[in-house]
Amino acid sequence: MTYFLIAGEASGDLHAGNLIHVLKEKDKAAHFIGLGGDKMQQAGCRLVQHYRNMAFMGVISVLANLRKVLQNFRIAKQTLLQTQPDVLILIDYPSFNLKMAQFCKKHLPDTRIVYYIPPKVWAWKKWRIHKIAQLSDLILGIFPFEPDFYAKYGYQCHYIGNPTMDSITEFEKTYQPAKKENTNLIAILPGSRRSEISHCLPPMLTAARHIKERLKQDGKQCLITVTAAPGIEDSFYQSFITDEQLTRNTYQTVSEATAAIVNSGTATLETALLRCPQTAVYYVALSRYLGFLKPLIFSIPFFTLVNIIPGKEVIQELVAYRFNVKEIEKETLRLLSDNTYRLNMLAQYEHIRQLLGTNPAADTAAEMILQKFKSPK
Repeated sequence: MTYFLIAGEASGDLHAGNLIHVLKEKDKAAHFIGLGGDKMQQAGCRLVQHYRNMAFMGVISVLANLRKVLQNFRIAKQTLLQTQPDVLILIDYPSFNLKMAQFCKKHLPDTRIVYYIPPKVWAWKKWRIHKIAQLSDLILGIFPFEPDFYAKYGYQCHYIGNPTMDSITEFEKTYQPAKKENTNLIAILPGSRRSEISHCLPPMLTAARHIKERLKQDGKQCLITVTAAPGIEDSFYQSFITDEQLTRNTYQTVSEATAAIVNSGTATLETALLRCPQTAVYYVALSRYLGFLKPLIFSIPFFTLVNIIPGKEVIQELVAYRFNVKEIEKETLRLLSDNTYRLNMLAQYEHIRQLLGTNPAADTAAEMILQKFKSPK
């Protein structure tokens, strides 16, 4: 069978690469082609476009790169028509992927469409659920509440396990905990895109430095470590950091940290699964208006997966107008000093692990795809 995959950014590329590895094991005659990144290519996929030429977020960025965006659509459409794949696998990236699903449905009606890791319609743009369900032959979700959400609208979505849980499980197999020194380690996870790092890292660092100075006055040691994102060179961080450490061993650093300050996203879930107390931050332009706009834009009361999955507040979300040095400093100091608060947060983390379960996402997804579409068209 021929599989055509589309992933528009780093995390999608990682999940698609893992899925390709498993499909290759289960389908020895499989061929893979698509738009994605290095992980997909290393797994054996022939890339026709790299996601570094596709990762345009927001209206302004899209308009500024409109020629590239249109070129990406042309490349994807032409390659789909040329290869006529048995299965089109879409990984998140809805603005692009939903248009490609429409094109495929119209011009290649025999190609089956799988949405692996569908967009977070339960958080915002809920109306997209109808288009996703009508265009997809199989929807494979990675959050345990998604099947019930789709069922409310009369659609079917299968929970296949969570890839982040899989990654943490693999890390824990070989991780050797370092000896605990009498030092507080604050891990800073500022995000994966240059723009969000530029907005988030300065106040995160300022708050951490205030804490370090305060602890020093109390005769306590404190280290600050900033985690670097894949694809962003070390030199980019040099204009922000002074004597802080910079690392690319994110999982190890978070595992050994006393507390973490995390830019909202998948990193908050990773930090929870690595059992590190945390506070989440998120920059929002025109943040003073968020209180009025939030009910109109978002369908849920929380921003972070750590709170969304259990449906209650586990960690503090310092979002928009709450995202400031004073709030970050206050919450992080509480994480460092209030042992009851820390222990309660860690207990809630274990509950999240139970909710996610132990199903390996890529293996489960591959098995379901092959069971449903095992015969070539």
